[in-house]
Amino acid sequence: MSQALLQALVSGLAVGGAYALVALGFSITFTTTKTLNFSHGEFVSAGAFIGMSVLFLVLGKPLTSTSFGSDIPGGTGQLLALVGALGVMGLLGWLLYTLGVRPFAGRPGMAWVMSTLGFGVILQSLGLAIWGPKPVVVPGPAGDEVIRLAGIGMRPQEILMLGVAVVIMVVFDRVMRSTMLGKAMRAVAHNPANASLMGINVNALMIGAFVFSSALAGLSGFLLAPIAQASLFMGLAVGLKGFSGAMIGGLNNPRGCVIGGFALGVLESMVNLWQAQWRDVAIFALVILVLAFRPTGLFGGKLVEKV
Repeated sequence: MSQALLQALVSGLAVGGAYALVALGFSITFTTTKTLNFSHGEFVSAGAFIGMSVLFLVLGKPLTSTSFGSDIPGGTGQLLALVGALGVMGLLGWLLYTLGVRPFAGRPGMAWVMSTLGFGVILQSLGLAIWGPKPVVVPGPAGDEVIRLAGIGMRPQEILMLGVAVVIMVVFDRVMRSTMLGKAMRAVAHNPANASLMGINVNALMIGAFVFSSALAGLSGFLLAPIAQASLFMGLAVGLKGFSGAMIGGLNNPRGCVIGGFALGVLESMVNLWQAQWRDVAIFALVILVLAFRPTGLFGGKLVEKV
């Protein structure tokens, strides 16, 4: 039984890495612009399909292909696919902020909520028109053979997902706490007007927040595709659970969001050992319970509004 629990823990941490990346993306846009990208899940799916499309082009297949067959892309192709996914998703993040958030941010009402939701619907509709609804099996860069250690099995892609997620969290935390860019981002998050008076380019940092957040969503989708298959509907669950992880950890605390994402991944995997049909019930019951007692999340700071 202990071996099964350890297997669930390891697998949960791997999936939790994807949730943590998404949760971190939500935190970055919220702390910097006080807005959220409610199409974040669709950005995850888009990242998976953009990376997949680059792999098809590298192999000489049509962009609209839906099967790799026996063709396996090499390391160079995987690297190009990663760069393509990050670049295109970053560009989409810039477009989303410029067209769907900035015109409405700071105004009365919640128009930016509908604009981000609409952006996601457009992305999904374009994807369905190009590739259709069929999931695609995407080959991983390190193969699909299970690696076993002390009776615990993990696929190379799961190890890659966990490793990349941890590295990004550590690097981002170091940037936020030890660099001028991080200090500028924290200043903008605290008070954009005062930050602007201090010579900080607030608009550039807000654009950068959406670009980086969208790139993280694309990275999450790119890394998840070989594990769960690329599907235009895969991002809905990942985005929702990533947002739940951010709410549990605290939207205004990047570290807390990361912890919340990993915690949900482990919880989901543990419940699977018991009865898989209860995993979503357990996750959202936990979210409701935490928010009932800690509305700002376990690690979130209190939001004080001066009048």
